[in-house]
Amino acid sequence: MPAYWVARSRINDAVAYKKYTDRVPAVLARFGGKVLARGGRYRILEGPEKFQRFVVVEFPSLEQAVACHESPEYQEAAAFRAGGAGEVELVIVDGGDATK
Repeated sequence: MPAYWVARSRINDAVAYKKYTDRVPAVLARFGGKVLARGGRYRILEGPEKFQRFVVVEFPSLEQAVACHESPEYQEAAAFRAGGAGEVELVIVDGGDATK
């Protein structure tokens, strides 16, 4: 079952944050991730307007998405956000309707 990596972010230092975003697509692809939306237009309908960048990535499974996040390659890239370059909220959710 596919799973979705849904991230909301706020960029505080564009130069430092770009070091992260330049590395991430190759890492996602290595784990079967397919970018469905990354940094495009958006409209907040409910909730705080804290974030200005949104990303949705489809993975073959929740386990592969978690493995990607926990990989040394991703963690190395994410380190460029550390120190205030950006703030991120990330959730990985199974696809489909689990209430049925």
